[in-house]
Amino acid sequence: MCLEKSDWEKCVEFHGHSCPGLAVGYRAAKIGLQELAGHRAEDEELVAIVENDACGVDAVMVLTGCTLGKGNLLYRDHGKHVFTFICRESGKAVRVSVKGGAWRQNDEFRALRDKVFGGTADERERQLFRELQEQRIRYILEAPPEEFCEVQHVKVELPPKARIFNSVTCAFCGEPVSEARARVRDGKFACIPCAGEYTRGW
Repeated sequence: MCLEKSDWEKCVEFHGHSCPGLAVGYRAAKIGLQELAGHRAEDEELVAIVENDACGVDAVMVLTGCTLGKGNLLYRDHGKHVFTFICRESGKAVRVSVKGGAWRQNDEFRALRDKVFGGTADERERQLFRELQEQRIRYILEAPPEEFCEVQHVKVELPPKARIFNSVTCAFCGEPVSEARARVRDGKFACIPCAGEYTRGW
């Protein structure tokens, strides 16, 4: 008999390992879906705006069904653990901002992490790091929502649904490129890599 995996197990399987960053995205997505009374999107019923490209985004994709491929996962390069979830049907949106305390990092932990990631930690230090990581994961998954994050219902302009564009052939490499991303070089269609970059530093 095959037992169905829990949502957390599905996220870990997709991401490849368990870590605090994944737990952050998992918890943020769970809270966002609960606030919107939403379910995993089959198409573009939900939109997720993520303000980082860290581990937690994988959990957001698994739980919400928002992906780059469907066009309902939007990335903003702000370097913040902030996630906004929008329901197209109701127009409601919720912004989940993870509080700094959720990380519980100190100088001692950061020094240990640097040794582990740098390959200089001994087995005792690696084991200690694993234990501390597990503690952080449990805290993130189990902390009261108000301790973990700030939740705000916000007004957000709904992004247009994803469009499908025709392709043109790059005259320089011969590969097809979406019309929306094509450039012109010497009067011919060019993909972005073949078009070259022109800048005056602005």
